[in-house]
Amino acid sequence: MIGKLKGLVDTIGAGEMILDVGGVGYLVQCGARTLRNLNPGESAQLHIETILRQDMLKLYGFSSEEERAWFMRLQDIQGVGPKAAFAVLDTLSPMELMNAAALEDKAAIARAQGVGPRIAARIAGELKDKPPPMGRALGGVLQTSPEAASNTSSSALSVNAEAVSALVNLGLTPMDAQRAVAGAMRTLGEGASLDDLIRTALKDMGK
Repeated sequence: MIGKLKGLVDTIGAGEMILDVGGVGYLVQCGARTLRNLNPGESAQLHIETILRQDMLKLYGFSSEEERAWFMRLQDIQGVGPKAAFAVLDTLSPMELMNAAALEDKAAIARAQGVGPRIAARIAGELKDKPPPMGRALGGVLQTSPEAASNTSSSALSVNAEAVSALVNLGLTPMDAQRAVAGAMRTLGEGASLDDLIRTALKDMGK
């Protein structure tokens, strides 16, 4: 199975692109969030999810491992297929999706094209009590590209996890800690520091 591809962007189409890897053109399905950061003729590295079925082989590409992991997590939910999963991730970053689920913000999820209120409610309900997907980890460390490592969403995910861990150490349940941090991040924005997140979360909880 293919897990990652690195090559030159050959062609970009509607919801897909061709990545030239050593003279072989791989047709990769991508969401708008990934495609808008690609340009023909430039090098690109994509995290790949390979879907092999009896009559179909498709490659789904993402600019970060977090997005790929959330793409698969979303499809664990009844009624959510690749198209809906892409739509959600085009509307919400992994961090925003995690926070929306923690706060049971169905309206934020329903902004995704083609995702109705019922599916949005199901997504929020099923994700709110679950930890974020681990993704493909080697040696306990999530593997991401250098580009993803400097991505705001990836950095925010790390700060979010540290803030949740700190609140759990103070005696909160993981679910309450995630909900408190999600509310604080919504107030402060994804660029908030760890100290500000913890301080705001505790303040909002009356601690």
